Amino acid sequence: MKVLVVFYSMYGHVHKLAEAIAEGARQVEGAEVVIRRVPETLSDEVLQKMGAVEPQKAFAHIPVCTVEELGEADAIFFGTPTRHGSMCGQMKQFFDATGQLWVAGTLVGKVGSVFTSSNTQHGGQETTILTFFTVLMHQGMVIAGLPYTFKGQSRMDEITGCSPYGASTIAGEGREPSENELDGARFQGRHVSEIAAKLAR
Repeated sequence: MKVLVVFYSMYGHVHKLAEAIAEGARQVEGAEVVIRRVPETLSDEVLQKMGAVEPQKAFAHIPVCTVEELGEADAIFFGTPTRHGSMCGQMKQFFDATGQLWVAGTLVGKVGSVFTSSNTQHGGQETTILTFFTVLMHQGMVIAGLPYTFKGQSRMDEITGCSPYGASTIAGEGREPSENELDGARFQGRHVSEIAAKLAR
């Protein structure tokens, strides 16, 4: 069973969640987990002005995803930062190139799941994932999120991301993903991969 984790990360937060998702997915017997990034659409000059991590250095070891790789996976996790309550432009442009998969029905029946980050506590984490689901539904994918059996969702002792829709983190003011948020990503990685394994059988 092949598990694909595809992400875009400007400041590194979504990348850290992607690594945790992959860690959880690897706990499922027989899971071959691959991490990929979507192509950058901004120039180095613009990225520098935005204070972004340097993609060629920070993520040079991670290959850019091809559209064909989506069709080879049994489960696909998509990680995107929040941009005004929806996915980032880089991820949208990547999906806009998947028309041939839609025509052929290549992704129908595959398991899809989403994780995200936002700059503020109420910065659109849930709407980003929910609107991302629309794209996955058009591709015919089976959607799985982060169930409440992940007990970290019910915590009241700290500010934290994660919702029933998927793992998330709050990235503002230099904050890094918390251990609870990373645990949520690991849980999601394992949970969704277990579903994909059952479907693959």
